[in-house]
Amino acid sequence: MPGLQDLRRQVSMARKTPFELEMLMGIEAYMTDEEGIGGDLRIEPADFKVSEISDFKVGQSGEYLIVRLTKENWETHHLIRDLSRQLGISEERIGIAGTKDKRAVTTQLMSIRGISEEQLSRVDLPRVRLEPIGRANRDIGLGDLRGNEFDINIKNIVLDKEGLSRRVKAIDESIARAGGVPNFFGYQRFGIVRPVTHLVGKKLVQGDVEGAAMAYIAASFPGEMEENRKARDLVFKTKDFKEGLKLYPLNLRYERAMMHYLVEHPGDYAGAFHALSPRLLKLFVHAYQSYLFNRLLSRRMLDGISLVEPVDGDVICFADGRGGADMSKLEIVTGRNLADVRFLIKRHRAFVTLPLIGKDTALDGGITGEEERRILEEEGITPADFAIAAMPDLASSGSRREAMLSVKPNIAVYDGVANVKFFLPKGSYATTVLREYMKSSPEHMD
Repeated sequence: MPGLQDLRRQVSMARKTPFELEMLMGIEAYMTDEEGIGGDLRIEPADFKVSEISDFKVGQSGEYLIVRLTKENWETHHLIRDLSRQLGISEERIGIAGTKDKRAVTTQLMSIRGISEEQLSRVDLPRVRLEPIGRANRDIGLGDLRGNEFDINIKNIVLDKEGLSRRVKAIDESIARAGGVPNFFGYQRFGIVRPVTHLVGKKLVQGDVEGAAMAYIAASFPGEMEENRKARDLVFKTKDFKEGLKLYPLNLRYERAMMHYLVEHPGDYAGAFHALSPRLLKLFVHAYQSYLFNRLLSRRMLDGISLVEPVDGDVICFADGRGGADMSKLEIVTGRNLADVRFLIKRHRAFVTLPLIGKDTALDGGITGEEERRILEEEGITPADFAIAAMPDLASSGSRREAMLSVKPNIAVYDGVANVKFFLPKGSYATTVLREYMKSSPEHMD
């Protein structure tokens, strides 16, 4: 089996990120070495447009009303909560194929069980359009999402048009040579102002439910408003949830919901988590799995191991009928099948994967597996910990994810602006593409 130095000769070393906030999310490297174009995202919500591409079949009959939802500057979970309240139904009766960016204009399909078009017409939410388009006999879920089309403006670029064009072309060529960009979980998975979601998940996996609750309610971050930081610091120190309810602004609704519960049920931290919506609750463990994946991906890049060329011990998945990745069809790479696997990968019929670690995860072999074991040891966890004995409803079996994200952006440049259009399959993040071009700090990409 080749050693690490041999593998490093296969590809160039990645460029390490200078941004501490990215490091906190496990995002430690860039694929491209060229200087970025800089700039800012989301100067206005309309600068970031997302249109869902769905395979869901809409008819004229059925229990579920199918709606085309267009929203601007709405967090998805907040919207579902407020919509369910106006309709007088539970959140579980509302189905979507995936969450969308908040500070953006996004369009997607939504299913709502057991309501009429007339009931829907009475909904009054700002910056929201709900257009009934038919009915169906089942709800919309993740399996119905094929991907998303993005139309994004990067503004406040200080390069002139000629310099911008040269830099974009150089990065384009690097991405084409590499075969795509690293398939990191993006900033939205963790939060930029307050990247706490995965930290809560880690404590849940470690069995520290109280610590997880306190991290979510009261851990403060420098990017927050000073008033919020002071309120969180007080509650973190004193666990005085009654006082916290007086100090926390109403927009911190989830933290307030947990504190309300703890005032009435002192010490029941697991119960406090169940005051949150099931959709939000599942995000914590998923975010920690995403963080671990990002670390594994970063380590592979910084070790100079290709994300496209497989090595002994890797696990590859095969392509589905549309050229996407099918995680139900996996194969371990060995010396015997290495040549065949490389043949399939060159023809986009197979992909190198890394684990989303869960309770049933079997760690990889070879150098990849060594890195997985090293990172888990650094984190102080094992795959078995994802059974989450203290809150078994949050247990996760684990899965896998492609290491490389194939993408071919179409970029038009103007004075101070770059318009970027591309398609991404479900589960991928636009910021993982844009960061390779911009190389701006995460705060400029929020």
